[in-house]
Amino acid sequence: MYRVVNKQALAKRLFMYFLPLLLVGVLVGAPFLLLFLGSFALLIWHYHQLYRLSDWLLNQRSFNPPEGEGAWEQVFEGIYHLQHRNRKKRNELADLIRRFRDGAEAVPDAVVVLQKDLSIIWCNQLALKVLGLKWPTDHGQRLDNLIRDPKFAKYMHKACFDEPLELDGGHSYDQTLEFRVMPYASSQLMMVVRDVTRLKQLEQMRKDFVANVSHELRTPLTVVTGYLEMLDSDSLPPPAMWQKAQTTMLEQCKRMDSLVNQLLSLSRIEGARRQDNDKPVNVPQLLTYIQTEAQSLNQDKGHELIFNVDASLDIKGAEDELRSAFSNLVFNAIHYTKPGGKIVVDWQLKNNQAAFSVTDNGDGIAAEHINRLTERFYRVDKARSRTTGGSGLGLAITKHVLTRHDSRLEISSKLGQGSTFAFAFGSEKVVRITDNIKKTAKS
Repeated sequence: MYRVVNKQALAKRLFMYFLPLLLVGVLVGAPFLLLFLGSFALLIWHYHQLYRLSDWLLNQRSFNPPEGEGAWEQVFEGIYHLQHRNRKKRNELADLIRRFRDGAEAVPDAVVVLQKDLSIIWCNQLALKVLGLKWPTDHGQRLDNLIRDPKFAKYMHKACFDEPLELDGGHSYDQTLEFRVMPYASSQLMMVVRDVTRLKQLEQMRKDFVANVSHELRTPLTVVTGYLEMLDSDSLPPPAMWQKAQTTMLEQCKRMDSLVNQLLSLSRIEGARRQDNDKPVNVPQLLTYIQTEAQSLNQDKGHELIFNVDASLDIKGAEDELRSAFSNLVFNAIHYTKPGGKIVVDWQLKNNQAAFSVTDNGDGIAAEHINRLTERFYRVDKARSRTTGGSGLGLAITKHVLTRHDSRLEISSKLGQGSTFAFAFGSEKVVRITDNIKKTAKS
């Protein structure tokens, strides 16, 4: 326990030190000489203690102070306790800074702390990746010198941060960044940068979806409305014209009905599904039905259809959804492959997985379109798709069906050589017909 230096105790020590010297001096007849020598010795002793203190403070080889004597013992002890408190506070401050930095690193956004003159004080690791900063090289650099965009410079110099700033491009291509700036401390700014590329893409997809649905429904409605306006209860058109009008209206109505049904089907399968209700699906039989439909659909185009089906390979899942996924890929190949082409459908066990693929030797698909093929109403060639009667929803439905069955659609294509659409189901969903027969026999 640290003891504070007491004035009375210090005065008592001095009195007890000089009193014997005074008495001896009186006895020998030289009191002042002995008092002087005693004061000089005391001064030398104090300077020695002061030297030890200075040496310890400047050349500290140990956290513990040197052993003190007399009043200096309390001085050394007091300095030691003061140093101990300061070290404890520094450790607490360092721990607080470390927690702040850990929290800033955990934020899913880029964070940059700036001075009022826009010089960089600190940034997290994500800021290095998103903004292309280099640390500690860019410490103290002005951010508007590193992000050379007139919109950014104008936004920062205007110093009105009520609304965020969005910049296209960022550090990498095809990226949209949102900048938010807020006051931080007394004379600093904190900038939070978020990558909103995905949000922008979703917003654009939503706008495209609404526009495409409107366009798809407007065309058949215009046709039906036009023919209905021609009809009059008093004067019906000639039988030949009426037959053509009726046929066209029926086709357009069927097209609208198909489009609405596909939209309803897509909205139904987009949600999560309980897989514990899955039942074995006879895929070979399902593909036989699809093959029959494909041959009927293929009469005009004369494609060479080849079905390589493992007759003993079933899977667990939802039969109606899987039928939609299988048939969409087969019928798409028929629709978009030129007459006389070749289409190969495979359903085989590969690497303990049930693998399905549809390969054609059609025109192929450019690489920039492949990642967007499963978007609703997305078409590579809108004119040709409308001619073939495609709605642009087939692959979107297939994608969601496969997602609900823990699978994903793989698309590979080369222009002028054809395309392959494939997916596979894991071993936990594979059911062999021979295994079912054995289980039935045992039971």
